Amino acid sequence: MPVGSSYGTLRASFRWAIPESFNIGVACSDAHPAGDVALVEITPSGLREWTFGELSEQSNRFANALVGLGVEARNCVAFVLPQGGSAAIAHLGIYKLGAVALPLSALFGSDALRHRLVDSGARVVVTGAGMLEQVAQIAAEVDATVICDAPVAAPHRELHALLRDASPRFVSRDTAADDPAYLIYTSGTTASPKGVLHAHRSLLGHLPCLELGHDRFPQPGDRNWTPADWSWIGGLMDAVMPSLYLGVSVVAAPRAGFDPEWATRLIVDAGVRNAFIPPTALRLMKAAGVSLPPGTLRSMISGGETLGADVLAWGEERLGVTIAEMYGQSEANLLVGNAPSVFAPRPGSMGRPYPGHEVEVLGEDDAPAAPGEDGEIALRLPDPVAFLGYLGAQEATAAKTRDGWLRTGDVAQRDEEGYIWFRGRADDLIMSSGYRISPLEVEQCLLRHEAVAAVAVVGAADELRGQIVKAFVVPTAQVAPGEALGLELQAFVRARLAAYEYPRLIEFVDELPQTVTGKIRRSVLAGRAEA
Repeated sequence: MPVGSSYGTLRASFRWAIPESFNIGVACSDAHPAGDVALVEITPSGLREWTFGELSEQSNRFANALVGLGVEARNCVAFVLPQGGSAAIAHLGIYKLGAVALPLSALFGSDALRHRLVDSGARVVVTGAGMLEQVAQIAAEVDATVICDAPVAAPHRELHALLRDASPRFVSRDTAADDPAYLIYTSGTTASPKGVLHAHRSLLGHLPCLELGHDRFPQPGDRNWTPADWSWIGGLMDAVMPSLYLGVSVVAAPRAGFDPEWATRLIVDAGVRNAFIPPTALRLMKAAGVSLPPGTLRSMISGGETLGADVLAWGEERLGVTIAEMYGQSEANLLVGNAPSVFAPRPGSMGRPYPGHEVEVLGEDDAPAAPGEDGEIALRLPDPVAFLGYLGAQEATAAKTRDGWLRTGDVAQRDEEGYIWFRGRADDLIMSSGYRISPLEVEQCLLRHEAVAAVAVVGAADELRGQIVKAFVVPTAQVAPGEALGLELQAFVRARLAAYEYPRLIEFVDELPQTVTGKIRRSVLAGRAEA
């Protein structure tokens, strides 16, 4: 995008350039100089660099191995692998074959894995030694071939042996940009997880956010990292694949759980210049009091939940970057966000629609809501980042994409200058005595109190008011939870928000339930509030 252009100019001049044929695997490996570093993998034995040439050859071998196992175009291939070379090879080889990649998290239990493997009809599952027994049991139920990323006995196959014996030459399938490429399942916090099927073109649809959020990305010396699991669309498409497409090295650092001190050392030691770090991880870093030497990072984006003004201010002071908050969901990612060198972020706002994406806040009559009024965030279709549909769920797809709009189910307001302010999920909003209360607004207020480490707000049934506000609070280690602190927090909110918004109920907890992507599971807390 043109350097120095205004936001209005960028939006007015932007045109999508989506080719008729496009393949993520080819574009992210074969299209770059073979000697350039594509992946920097942190292993127990040290740092291992993968060139684009190596990724190209190894993904060709994997595609050939899959053909030998009977996998055809549009078949689903699943894998439960941490960040690293094997996961990258699996992605790229599956795309080259024209099959559909299904990355799965190692945090999934047996029920979650079974649902996804059965629903997707996966023909092959690749996993590591730690998950082999669990994965193999489920794979046997669905008649899927198991490949292990470690030495293994028959009947399972060993990934490295398959790669060694396969040809390094492969003629990639000439996939259309609209052909299916990967499958990501929703978190399933309100219903059974649905398979979100994306096309090869979706990679190109993510680029405006990366280019603007990371300040004219890429620049010489850029190197990108995310702690987010590559099985989540945030890890995969907010960092890994767009970086490889643009020729930027990606840092892979597999780790169970997030440790702020470890992350800080990694950024410095691995030469990370750009990062996508989810809000939960940033809050942990802030609570741990970590900081980076000036000039270490060039840019950072974050998304998945709303960041508060305190985290943004801390990022500038201690990390040396203006964190570019952005918004999207599994069905349509990176639609709205910030571009610090183009327009000033407003703390608490998710930003503005990125060039190429027509995003509206629709009122109850499906007309654009007036500034300051609640409405549903919707994306005008067609759009290259929008999903192809829910796997095997035509009715759910039709409900999600009505009348030319992809309906996000998220409630927001737009201000006079086009900034969008997230209010919450449509079914998370609290109706109390006729007032519509955003749980997010109450949470952000409580997080400003020094005794609050984390918080989630839900509605609890009330005979008089319909619902009342209930807050589940994780206190900081230095304070003792109890009635006195509860009264103090209630007064803190009453003094800063409307009187009807303060939490009439406060429950102190040790931790908040989260999805595997780090989002708070408000549906679980809502059930506890009703109990």
